[in-house]
Amino acid sequence: MRAVTLQLAIIVGYLLLALAVGLVAYRLTDRTAEDFYLASRTLGTVVLLFTTFATLLSAFTFFAGPNIAYAQGPEWILVMGLMDGIIFAILWYVIGYKQWLLGQQYGYVTLGEMLGDRFGSRWLRGLVAGVSLLWLFPYVMLQQVGAGTALEALTDGVVSYELGAGLITVFMILYVVAAGMRGVAWTDTLQGAFMLVTTWVALLWVLAAVGGPGAATAALASTPDTAGYLSLGSGYYTPQWILSTAITIGFGVAMFPQVNQRFFAAGSKAVLKRSFALWPILCVLLFVPSFMLGAWAAGLEVSIPEGANVLPLILDAYTPTWFAALVIAGAMAAMMSSSDSMLLSGSSYFTRDLYRPFVDRTLSDSREGLLARGGVVVFATAAFFASLFQPATLFDLGNAAFSGFAQLALPVLLALYWRKVTRAGITAGILASQGFYMASLFVAAVPGSYAGWSAGLVGMGLGLLITIAVSLVTSPAADEQRAIYFDGLGAD
Repeated sequence: MRAVTLQLAIIVGYLLLALAVGLVAYRLTDRTAEDFYLASRTLGTVVLLFTTFATLLSAFTFFAGPNIAYAQGPEWILVMGLMDGIIFAILWYVIGYKQWLLGQQYGYVTLGEMLGDRFGSRWLRGLVAGVSLLWLFPYVMLQQVGAGTALEALTDGVVSYELGAGLITVFMILYVVAAGMRGVAWTDTLQGAFMLVTTWVALLWVLAAVGGPGAATAALASTPDTAGYLSLGSGYYTPQWILSTAITIGFGVAMFPQVNQRFFAAGSKAVLKRSFALWPILCVLLFVPSFMLGAWAAGLEVSIPEGANVLPLILDAYTPTWFAALVIAGAMAAMMSSSDSMLLSGSSYFTRDLYRPFVDRTLSDSREGLLARGGVVVFATAAFFASLFQPATLFDLGNAAFSGFAQLALPVLLALYWRKVTRAGITAGILASQGFYMASLFVAAVPGSYAGWSAGLVGMGLGLLITIAVSLVTSPAADEQRAIYFDGLGAD
């Protein structure tokens, strides 16, 4: 019981520290929508880099990733650590830089605003917001499921799954409602640095305990079930699976509301460019130790019950109680830093792209702020109750959300760089790819893969083709504004 008390004291202490940072930020936050959602577009390189980094990291990174490496081998590092780091850095430049230029010139806060203005359509704006909120819901759930299972495993069931998921939900609501983007970005910077340090110390600690990386690798080689981990290629990691997963995750990340909105928040062009150049390095620094811990655990004598998360159990086996709790606090930080940003972005999509254009066009800034905070409470609470049913594994939840968001990426990319995209074209492209991908998830007659390629990737191709085809056979509507994406932006 003393060990559990110590573990909980460390985790709750960390959560309170994050809350204190959020409250300090609250005192410096203006009561304007732009400051609440984007910190008045003033983020510097370190804060922008780490807030994007911490926002992207989640229960998927700390639990689903090591679990996959444990079950299937360390090639998962190539997918999530290397390929996705490079793909997203490229998209940050190609999509993010132009979005930042448009945001500076026209004051956009959301992706829906940017597209709705260009194509003169509040319905397109509402469609993008609706699709984004739809996929945001399971990803918020993923964080709550991860927190609940982590605390339950760490405390041997003393803290129940429901209590763990509820704890992180309450803290997320408290500091998102109070702090807005400035507080979220500051706590993300703290959490991102904390995660990096604790993950590397955890790796070194475990390796020291088992005799070094050579001994851990030899243990893998000596076990028939894991000997294949030392060579590339397996029935699971097929080229089609690796490419499908890396591409849908990389493009999906660029369309995540909480990540995409950070494209608008950079303080300058130099900040933006330095951030995406450093991005792949940061990814490798975190994902390699995290996933290798999962892979090496497969060869060590650690009992992993079916369905359990690997990381808490290997830490429990090879590190002191206080340190295992500290690393789990870091994982909780990863979940919170994703969830708080999701809730903040979700509230902006709801208030600015759904409520304001369809319910009350005269909505004042102060009332919008109240509505946004109320939306955070409702969304987080609904996701919490849904998470109690644990409807799927962490990987399934994350993968569905990544692929769902990825369906938006190619129509948006075309709109940013091809003058001939029409309102009808982009709307048809988004509806077709979303409809196809949803059908692959919920309609038994629609396959989930095609010759090894995932339905998520096939749906992206379908959306691209339909956007191009419909744009070529339709004329732009009278209220479309093609010029605003191309004239006078100064993009290089």
